[in-house]
Order: sequence, then C-alpha cells, then structure tokens
Amino acid sequence: MQIGMVGLGRMGSNIARRLMRGGHGVVAYDHDDKAVAALGSEGATTASSLEEMAAKLATPRIFWSMLPAGAPTESTIDALIALCAPGDVIIDGGNTFYKDDIRRAASCRMKDLHYVDVGTSGGVWGLERGYCMMIGGEKKTVELLDPIFATLSPGYGSIPRTRGRDPHDDRAERGYIHAGPAGAGHFVKMVHNGIEYGLMQAYAEGFDILKNRASEKLSEDQRFDINLPDVAEVWRRGSVVSSWLLDLTASALAQDHGLDNYSGKVADSGEGHWTIDAAMEEAVPAYVLSSALFARYRSRVESTFGDKLLSAMRFGFGGHLETPSK
Repeated sequence: MQIGMVGLGRMGSNIARRLMRGGHGVVAYDHDDKAVAALGSEGATTASSLEEMAAKLATPRIFWSMLPAGAPTESTIDALIALCAPGDVIIDGGNTFYKDDIRRAASCRMKDLHYVDVGTSGGVWGLERGYCMMIGGEKKTVELLDPIFATLSPGYGSIPRTRGRDPHDDRAERGYIHAGPAGAGHFVKMVHNGIEYGLMQAYAEGFDILKNRASEKLSEDQRFDINLPDVAEVWRRGSVVSSWLLDLTASALAQDHGLDNYSGKVADSGEGHWTIDAAMEEAVPAYVLSSALFARYRSRVESTFGDKLLSAMRFGFGGHLETPSK
C-alpha cells in the first residue's frame, strides 16, 4: 500500500522505515527538511508540503499523522480534512486524547472521510521489534488498512500462544487489535500508559529501598551494600517481576550504577492524567495509578534515586528527555 507519513520524529520516521522494509510506498513530509531528506535517501518519496504529499498519493489517499498531541496534531488534522476528498483516510498515531478523536471522526464523516486513531506503543525500538497497536475506527476502514498494521506489528515472535483463544482472529496475538469505534484505540492506549506509570513507579520505589539499605541511619548489622545492577539482572531471569521495563532498568544500571546522568525530574506526557480523569468519570478506584502520577509531579520539586530510575526507563523505551529545570 501507499501511505503519506506526516511527522518524522523518533517514532514517525521509524514507522515509515518499517513500512518501506515491508514493501509499502511512503510519501514523507515534515517541517524539518533534513528529516525528509534522510528518509528520501532511504527510498521514500518526499514532499515539501501537505499539498504536495496529497498530489503524490494514489486514491483513496491514506495519511498518517505522527505528531505531538495538542496544537501540532490539531492543526495538521484540520489541514488534512481540508485537503482530502471523499474516501480518503486520516490516521492519528500519536498520543491524542480519545475525546478529540471522537470529535474529529464526526468532522470527517461530514465530508465522507474516514478517521482512524492508533494508540502506538514501541518507542524508539519499534523499527526492529515492531509496534503494539490499539486501533479505533470503522470496521471496513480498519480492514482496508490491515496490510499496514500487519507490517508494523511485531508478529507472533517467540511468545507462546495463549491456549483457548479464538483461532479465527489472531491480530491480538500478532500485536494489534481493533478496539472499537473512533476514540477506542487511544482510550486503550491511554490506560496502557497509566498502567505503565504504576509499573515504573513500583520498580523505582523498590530499587530506592534496595539502594538505601546501606544508609548510616540504620544499625551497622542491618546495612546491606546491595549490587543493584546484579539485582536487576537476576530478576530478569525467571522472576515473576521480569519485564521489558526491567530489561531497560538493568541496562541503565549496568552503564551507570548511580544513575548520575539523570536529575530525576520526571516528565509526563498527559496520558496518566487522562487515565485518572477517566477513572473519576467511571467511579473506579485507581490508587496505584494516581499515586504514580503524583509521584512524577513531586519529582520536579525534590527527586530521589527512584526518580532517576524513572527517567532512565523513560529514556530507554522512548528517548524521552527529563523535564528541564526552570
């Protein structure tokens, strides 16, 4: 298939590369001319504007926006709606608020356009590992786009197949699902990120406790100088708390035992906040997720070793930089 990729940042450029490796045609556009030229040197068709991109795409045209949530995505989707003709498809693969998807999908329907939201997980490693995708939109449109999602997904890999699953739809096993109508994809991804906050906070607090066992505040016979890189490494192997986040933790600690390259001022990109808002709307208790979000806010005032570990994990999976000092 042919697809127009708008936004060639860390994830957008790698999504385009994975699609090209899978035999799809990519028309690439970004405000950064160097990013466009770099992808062009790898085989993408380049465009210097959204209008030029639209002219170079075969109908029905498929546009994938991979931009930061908020104003950059909003203005780009508005521009694409103005450019599109009936039957064209607009995909938002960024971390958009799901209620914005519902509104945009309604605007697209008024022009006989198709809107699809894709919650995309995989970070800077997605080019090689593939992307886990949670998709919202009309069933027929999602089916039309299936070759794109199949190429981007991780596939079966080495994970054992789950007994008892319906064998007629293996998309979830290959790393992507049609979650429901417009907004459902980003809603599932939003909760995914809220859970991620909680998991990361648990690791951060646990390793902080391990590190501080050497504190002089404790009696000498109860002090342990625990090798944190070794703990992270052994937990990766056969432990019930093993995970990719723990893999990233082990890597960060192996390279920098004290995590001195991190300040511990931990940013958040909005999804944790939105998840707590959803929990409040549904009257669902979310103690762990809300505490993890508030811990990030607290880290910007006074940080701990655990906060440094949070920053290290965020950088490891997504290349996210710390909140700058004011």
